[in-house]
Amino acid sequence: MQQKAGPSAAGAPRKLTIKPLRTAPKLPANFEQATWAKLLDAVRAVHGKRAVNHSLEELYRGVEDMCVQHMAARTYDKLQAECEAHVEASIEALQTPDTSAFLSLVHGCWSAHCEEMLTLRSIFLYLDRTYVMQSAARRSLWEMGLHSFRAQLSARPELLAKLRDGVLASIERERGGDQVERSLLAELLRMLYDLGLYQRHFEEQFLAASSAYYLAEGAAEMNARDVPSYLEHVASRLSREEARVAHYLHGSSRKPLMAAVRQTLLAVHVRPLLERGFADLVQHARLDDLRRMYSLFAQVNALPELRQAFAAHIKSVGGAMVSDQERERGLVQELISFKEKLDTVLAQAFAGNEQFGHSLKESFEQFINIRQNRPAELVARFLDSKLRAGNKGSSEGELEEVLDKAMTLFRYIDGKDLFEAFYKKDLSKRLLFDKSASIDTEKAMISKLKAECGSAFTSKLEGMFKDIDLSQDVMASFRTSPQAAKVSPSLELSVHVLTQGYWPT
Repeated sequence: MQQKAGPSAAGAPRKLTIKPLRTAPKLPANFEQATWAKLLDAVRAVHGKRAVNHSLEELYRGVEDMCVQHMAARTYDKLQAECEAHVEASIEALQTPDTSAFLSLVHGCWSAHCEEMLTLRSIFLYLDRTYVMQSAARRSLWEMGLHSFRAQLSARPELLAKLRDGVLASIERERGGDQVERSLLAELLRMLYDLGLYQRHFEEQFLAASSAYYLAEGAAEMNARDVPSYLEHVASRLSREEARVAHYLHGSSRKPLMAAVRQTLLAVHVRPLLERGFADLVQHARLDDLRRMYSLFAQVNALPELRQAFAAHIKSVGGAMVSDQERERGLVQELISFKEKLDTVLAQAFAGNEQFGHSLKESFEQFINIRQNRPAELVARFLDSKLRAGNKGSSEGELEEVLDKAMTLFRYIDGKDLFEAFYKKDLSKRLLFDKSASIDTEKAMISKLKAECGSAFTSKLEGMFKDIDLSQDVMASFRTSPQAAKVSPSLELSVHVLTQGYWPT
């Protein structure tokens, strides 16, 4: 240091100049050896679950000093070698004939490894955040630990097989109703996933085992249960497998697992389920069971088969109704009730599926016309019975509802011209002999037919009402005329003016 001072005319302040040291302080000759010895003692204390002899701050500073002095690579290599040796010894110790104890040992080994690597990372954090981040060829300390654990497990395929088989056995026991330690399974499977061993060393075998398990169970349960009970069983199994994924399987297994269960428990049994129980479910309107069947079949793309069974049932039951001549008296009401039930099934069990609705319509049209013109006559007679005077048991609203339901059947009938002939004949009797329950209801029915078939279909029917109105006007005029007084009081005179083309001959 050199100091220069002296008076000046201007009284300038004094200057102090400090020159740098010519040489840097030298490290102790044994710096690296001594510092690593201290760090090694800490590493082995962590691995041995012993108290560390030095403070975390002191150890952290030691690592930082090593890195600053360009000793990071050697420090990393020494730490890696120490960790690999410890992992090898830990995994080598995983030997026990008891499967349950083995699973717990593996879990304990893995948990200890993770805790140890977190502690070591806090000590070697400076190394991890500087040297490692700047070296593309180096793994982070956590990844280094994972790699070591994975390498040691992979080098022992018998251990991986034992681990896999133990987990699979636990899952099968749980499927059979036993209680298992789900948290243990979750930790082990998460370990396999983190190590990159999940798919190859567990999932493939798990899916194969699941398919075999449910294929056998499905065959047994199909023999032991009726259709509703079996569908409940399938729904329950699917729900439990969803829970299994949520509790301990990795999410990536969900899609292939659920597909395997649906295939083996349901898809292979679609046809037997339909043949054995579908008709009975529809016949008795078992809506909950049908809804469950629809939902499950949708999951295996079997709705076309369900729709075909629905159509076949409609044609079978409906065809039997129409073909049985002894049932003609109540046939229309039976068909109305049958249609109502099918509509309820469609809406409440089959989610109003449009394709199922088309099948219902096509099937109804097919079976209702197997006797050609007979259904047309029966529907016309049914309407006549409802529109006649004396049918006072129903309110106007109820009668309107019945007419709408009959119109539903009318839409399916091919012989609409024949229906018109029968309807016109019956209408003429109701009008001429004053047998209609309500002229307003009669006209409302004509409006329904007009809306369905067009004005050409109802033009003659509407003409009949015009003739009746004209006849009533003529009679009213006659009763107020002088000629009416000439008619004997004992004689009841009624005259109708009819247009020849409107009325049946």
